[in-house]
Amino acid sequence: MKPLEGIRVLDLSRVLAGPWCTQLLADLGADVIKIERPGVGDDTRHWGPPWSGDGDSRVAAYFLACNRGKRSAAIDLARDEGAAQVRAIADKSDIVVENFKVGALRRYGLDSATLRARNPRLVYASITGFGQDGPRSGQAGYDFMIQGQAGLMSITGLPDEVENGGPLRAGVAIVDLFTGMYTASAILAALVRRGTTGEGAVIDSALFDCGLAMLANQASNYLVSGHSPGRQGNSHPNLVPYQPFVCADKALIIAVGNDRQFAALASLLGHPEWASDPAFATNAARIANRADLVARIEAITRTRPAAYWFEACERAGIPAGPINSIAQALDDPQATHRAMLREMDGMRLLGGPVRLDGERMDSTRPPPRLGQHTAEILAELGAS
Repeated sequence: MKPLEGIRVLDLSRVLAGPWCTQLLADLGADVIKIERPGVGDDTRHWGPPWSGDGDSRVAAYFLACNRGKRSAAIDLARDEGAAQVRAIADKSDIVVENFKVGALRRYGLDSATLRARNPRLVYASITGFGQDGPRSGQAGYDFMIQGQAGLMSITGLPDEVENGGPLRAGVAIVDLFTGMYTASAILAALVRRGTTGEGAVIDSALFDCGLAMLANQASNYLVSGHSPGRQGNSHPNLVPYQPFVCADKALIIAVGNDRQFAALASLLGHPEWASDPAFATNAARIANRADLVARIEAITRTRPAAYWFEACERAGIPAGPINSIAQALDDPQATHRAMLREMDGMRLLGGPVRLDGERMDSTRPPPRLGQHTAEILAELGAS
């Protein structure tokens, strides 16, 4: 039995942060009812190519990534009848997740105050760009702009002085994904508290807040030092050596996290004396002498292929790994062993990464067709 079996989620969200949150809840066993606009559906159904399927059944790969495990009901909130149907679903739900602009659902009677007055046990989670209050609360927010505004792009990419340097966004919508995860964590905490108090909760999640929280050690570096960290490509601000090193054929990541691992690396490279050299013996010393040490390591790694150094590092207990393409990563024997790829309704999709007592916590229900379950869901409510 999955931990959220018997929990119903009314999903009024679209694009990524909200759907990522509700997909996790579906993976954990919740019944997620996704409300979509008739004839159009979630925006990401149309964010292709690439596409899965043909003709009227064609759907963008983007949508498939964040909507497994859900049932789709095509209901028009702008019609009084549609809004009433969704309120009826909320009355029998445990959780609502929405990502409309602040106040936008009030006109349909689907705001937190209205729904919680009807169902006090309801956990109502709102995801917005900047939160429910503050000078920017009325502004829309998309992942890319938040990556820039929250400071993440200022530490991502090559320094300006390097050719083709400058800020870069992450290769996936990382703020959306983190916001979905933070919101799911808050929802689960609210459910635990409800078990004691009997009362639901209102959750206010903002992409901007989550983007700031994701700065983690880099924000702490600023708060302690008073200096904003800059971009330094693939090296680490707090660890050396911790970056890709050029080998005879391609680069290999070597990630040394402590002095013991550095001593092992020094010995592997034929220079055990580095571990006792005051210039390299501690991480602080290695950071101060970063350029010298990196040049010395790379002069040696260039002499042999990356596969040689990878295997040697593994034998010596030194964290190291290749820079894989997505195809290579999904074809890795470990990915196969962990069954991270799933076959659903003739489609190959990523599965969920969580296991509980050895059981995979991901749904085997494929992403729904638009309105696939409308009649089924309304019949459960006794509506036509």
